This record gives sequence, C-alpha cells and structure tokens, in this order.
Amino acid sequence: MKVLTKKTDYAIRALLMLGAKRGSYVSARTIAVEQDMPYQFLRGVLQEMIRHDLIVSKEGVQGGFMLEKDPDEIRVKQLIEIFQGTVQVSECMFRKQICANRSRCVLRHEIMRIEQVVNNEFEQVTIGKLLRKLTLADHVMLASGNMEATENK
Repeated sequence: MKVLTKKTDYAIRALLMLGAKRGSYVSARTIAVEQDMPYQFLRGVLQEMIRHDLIVSKEGVQGGFMLEKDPDEIRVKQLIEIFQGTVQVSECMFRKQICANRSRCVLRHEIMRIEQVVNNEFEQVTIGKLLRKLTLADHVMLASGNMEATENK
C-alpha cells in the first residue's frame, strides 16, 4: 500500500524547492536536476499545480515556476487529493465490484476510522511547516559541521 504516489512526492519536493526560493522563478530543469526527478514527469506535475492555482509559470530566460499561494496554505492533504484522490486504506472492492460483505464487515469500520486519522494528520501538514523543519535541519547540520571543523583544528 502506498500512501503517497510519485506524483504527490514530486509535487511536495518541487513546492519545497519553490518555497525555499520564494519570490524567484525556478526552471523545471533546475528542479528536476536538484531533486533528481525525471524532467518530463515533473513538467506534468507542475502543470497540474498551475491548474490548481498553487504555482504560476513565466516563459523566457528569466522564467520558470514560482509559488502562487502562501506555503502555510498548501496542505499535504490537498496535494494528495489532487494527485491521487482521497486516502484509502482499503477499497472494499473486488474486480471493480463492491464487496458483498461490505455491510457486515467489522474491519471496514476500523479502516474508515484509520483513514479519518490519516486524513486529519495530513490536513495539519503544510508546505510552510515542512519548509521550517527543512530550514531547522539545515541549520543543525551546518552548526554540527562547524563544530566538527573547529574540533579538527
């Protein structure tokens, strides 16, 4: 079971990069290279985010992609819904037919409860929150690198 598909993962990573360079246009090629993503696949993800008013694009030498929305307003749950639909742990389906045991299934109610918990958690995670964690992690790594350099002298 995959909770996040490649499209959702790439969308989150691209938005994090755009958020880190907020106010500047970043080319799809730059994002693809720095994030180790297939360029053409990424282009499709970026186009979908334009359609949902998350980012804007500009053509030309100084062009690229830029965040349209505040990173704190972009929720991971929204990205999941755009790229893969609602979070589902079980489809209650077999060969495209609704399961005959669905109305009596005791597991189904637990699965629905778990799906609600997962959805609520993803609702709390925003691109802004992830950016702050990324910035904090970078500062910690930088500080530990400086301490190691000092100790090695």
